Amino acid sequence: MKPGNRIAIVVPLALSLAASPLVVPSQAAGALGVADWTTFHFDNARTGVNPFEGTIGPSNVQALSLKWVGMNMGGLVVQSSPVVSNGVVYVADSWLGKLWAFDTECGTHGAFCNPLWSGRTAGTHGTFSGPAVAGGVVFVASADHFLYAFDAAGCGGAGECDPIWVGQMSAGSIGSSAAVSDGKVYVGTFDDHLFVFDAAGCGQPTCAPLWVGAAPAVLPVTSHGFGSPAIANGVVYVNANSGRLYAYPAQGCGRQTCGPLWIGQTDSLVGTSGPAVANGIVYMGVDQGLVAFNATGCGQRTCRPLWTGKHGFDQFAFGTPAVWNGRVYLGIGTSLEVFAASGCGAPTCGPLFIIDASGTQGEIDSSPAVANGIVYVGENSMKVFAGNANGCGQLFCSALWTGQTDSSVVNSSPAVVDGVLYIGSGNRFFPDDQSGRLYAFSLNGN
Repeated sequence: MKPGNRIAIVVPLALSLAASPLVVPSQAAGALGVADWTTFHFDNARTGVNPFEGTIGPSNVQALSLKWVGMNMGGLVVQSSPVVSNGVVYVADSWLGKLWAFDTECGTHGAFCNPLWSGRTAGTHGTFSGPAVAGGVVFVASADHFLYAFDAAGCGGAGECDPIWVGQMSAGSIGSSAAVSDGKVYVGTFDDHLFVFDAAGCGQPTCAPLWVGAAPAVLPVTSHGFGSPAIANGVVYVNANSGRLYAYPAQGCGRQTCGPLWIGQTDSLVGTSGPAVANGIVYMGVDQGLVAFNATGCGQRTCRPLWTGKHGFDQFAFGTPAVWNGRVYLGIGTSLEVFAASGCGAPTCGPLFIIDASGTQGEIDSSPAVANGIVYVGENSMKVFAGNANGCGQLFCSALWTGQTDSSVVNSSPAVVDGVLYIGSGNRFFPDDQSGRLYAFSLNGN
C-alpha cells in the first residue's frame, strides 16, 4: 500500500483533552516533490538549506502555530531529526529505538496523531540517529550495532514492520545519520569507523559492508564516536567526537579497510558537531567554536583550520552548521551565532550577528535549518525558534517567532517542507517509554 492511500488515526489521549474534536486527515501527498527533506540537514553536503520553501518567510513566520503532534511512539526523541518524503514524516525514538512514520496531513490546529506504522529494531537499544530516504527505502542506524533498511511504504496497516535487510556494524551508531549517495549508504559508529553498505542490500537478511573507513589510533586510545557523514565532490567527511575531521574517498580505496585522505586537527578534545560542506569549505563545530577547513585538504596528512569562529566564552558547539547566502549558522552555547562563510582574514573571527529567543535560556545542541530567509533551531529550554537569516542590522537580534514543546530536550534538527516546520522532542508528563513526540508547526495551525 502506498503512503498516499493511508489514513492516519487522530485521537486525544489525555482526559484533560477529552473535549478535543477528532480530526479526520486528508490523504498524504502521493508524489515525490523537489521540496522533500529526505536526509538529515536536507542534502548530503549537510548544508541545512531548503531552497524550495516559499510559504513561510520573514513577513509571516510570526503566524506559525501548532498544526499537529505525533505521539504513541517510544521514548524521548533525543537527537533523531525528522525527514519528509512522499507525504510521510519519519523519525526515530531513543527508548525503543524504532522508526516511526506519520502522515504529513494527519491533522490541524494541534491535533494528536498516531503513527502510520513503525519499523521494528532490536528494541533494547535506543536510536539517536536521523533517518534517510532514498529509492523507496528508509535507512536508520541504531545503537544496537545495525543499520536498518525499511520499505518507505511500510508493510500494510499500522503495525510494526520488519526491515528489508540490516547491515552489521562493529559498534552502535550514536548521533550519526546515514547519507545515501551513488547507491551506497554511509554511516558512522561509536568506535570511530565509517561503514559503507550497498543501498540495494546483498540479497541476504544481514549484510556486510562494502568497505570500512578507519580512524588512525590516537593516544590515549579512546572511543569517541563518528558523527553524521557529509558527502561532496567525491569525498566523505565525518567528524570524530574527539574534535577531529576525517576525509575519505567516497568510492573507497580498493580494499576492505580504508584510511583517510587527510585529517583535520583542532585544539579541541570534544566535537559532536557533524560537518557541512559548501563552496570548497568544510565547517564543523567543536568545544572551541566553529572551525573551517579547506575541503581539498592542505597537501599534508594533517591539516589545521583556515579559521575559527567564536564569541566571548560562548564556545561549545554541538550541532551541524547550516550554510546559506555567504553565512554560516551554528548554535554556540545558548545563542545562535552567524559568521561570514569566507571568514574575516584573521585566524579567529567574531560573529556577524547573534540571534537569541526570549525567556528561559538553554544550550543549543540542535542543528539549525534555513528556508526562505528564515533560520530555525531547537533550544534545550522547551522551544524551537526562528530568526531572520539576514540579521537585524545589529550584533544582537531577537527571534521572530518561538514555538513551545513539552520537553526541555530539543536536540532534534528542524525540517521545513511546504510551509510546515517539523521537529522531534518529547513530553515530560509521560513515562519515559511513551514520551516521544514529533511536533509540526504551520501558518495558523492549518
